Amino acid sequence: MNDCLFCKIVNNEIPSQKIFENEKILAFLDINPINPGHVLIVPKKHCNGLLDAGEENLNALIQPVPIIAKAIMSALDYEGFNLGVNNGSAAGQIVPHLHFHIMPRRAGDGHHLFHGAPYQLGEIEKVAEKIRQQLT
Repeated sequence: MNDCLFCKIVNNEIPSQKIFENEKILAFLDINPINPGHVLIVPKKHCNGLLDAGEENLNALIQPVPIIAKAIMSALDYEGFNLGVNNGSAAGQIVPHLHFHIMPRRAGDGHHLFHGAPYQLGEIEKVAEKIRQQLT
């Protein structure tokens, strides 16, 4: 894609701090990290998001996650990590090119990702049923 920021990074048109690369993916440091060492993994073949990625892109993205996450944690003395993907602008996706975030974490680092409010009484059953209906 001509104006895609991540395609330009993949094509070396924009500099980045590359961490890992193979024929299908590129991993590089996020310039606005949750914590230092926050890495983005992108497929070299453009796709907008998770729903149009296809099996090949998804497999290529997930396979190096444990290797890269372990290297980040070891190199920078982290205790854990979050793996995230924002799919669509409503979910916070800024660059319309599928990417996984590996966000290294330490206890007490002040970041509170993926926490919301509990369901109201009886709501969880209704939501579950609506989703199950779409899956059949």
